Amino acid sequence: MLKNQSTKEDFKMLTKKKPEKRLVLRLQQKAGRATSGRITVRHKGGGAKKLYRIIDFGQEKLNIKAKVISLEYDPYRTSFIALLEYENGDKRYRIAPQHLKVGDDVICQEKADLKPGNRMKLKNIPVGTIVYNIEIIPGGGGKLAKGAGTGAEVLAHEGKYAHLEMPSTEVRQILQECFASVGAVSRPEKRYMKLGKAGRARHRGRRPSVRGTAMVPADHPHGGGEGKAPIGLKYPKTPWGKPALGVKTRKRRWTDKYIIQRRRKK
Repeated sequence: MLKNQSTKEDFKMLTKKKPEKRLVLRLQQKAGRATSGRITVRHKGGGAKKLYRIIDFGQEKLNIKAKVISLEYDPYRTSFIALLEYENGDKRYRIAPQHLKVGDDVICQEKADLKPGNRMKLKNIPVGTIVYNIEIIPGGGGKLAKGAGTGAEVLAHEGKYAHLEMPSTEVRQILQECFASVGAVSRPEKRYMKLGKAGRARHRGRRPSVRGTAMVPADHPHGGGEGKAPIGLKYPKTPWGKPALGVKTRKRRWTDKYIIQRRRKK
């Protein structure tokens, strides 16, 4: 019998405390269903009960020092989160960067010290620095590089734009007035974790996925045939007959204006 190939993480660095009651919400579990009750997103359902932590992605508390009072796990996020307490007594959750420890001081201001967790404008961040939780529009809150272990490198400052190499290796222009946090996002080992068994996936709300070729023709365009039959089509299709794999699905117009270099294929 094969051994369980699952891997477990070491959470010793996290603070043993319940989440801040004022900063959590209970979201309604929809299990991939729309208001009509029909399944609109497949392979979702079940899962352990969990609370949503309200994360401050912007910089509402400018020029006020904050102390890290705990590092916590977030079931809705791949990275760890940090609970900050400001000098005025207010508390906020932020995405925790690597090397941030309980008791550290962080601040968000136009220009700050270059240490993990501090947040400032891109124009004041030196070339070669790794940043995360990056704004696209000034004052719009962090939108880029927020997943576990990710970070973007500041490559250059040119005019009103900073050139950043994204985690995908794409080089992009971002306005210098946008804020970004110094450091790389915590929990880089997340990418190497293996669930090992179906039960751990079900606890995360993932239902089983069935191959189209294993279905009957009434349920999927790839279905039917005897044994391991080919799909019998020019290209793969979704269960609803639309082209799949390599087909553009974006409806909104997009632009290359701010992209200096497309991502490099590995």
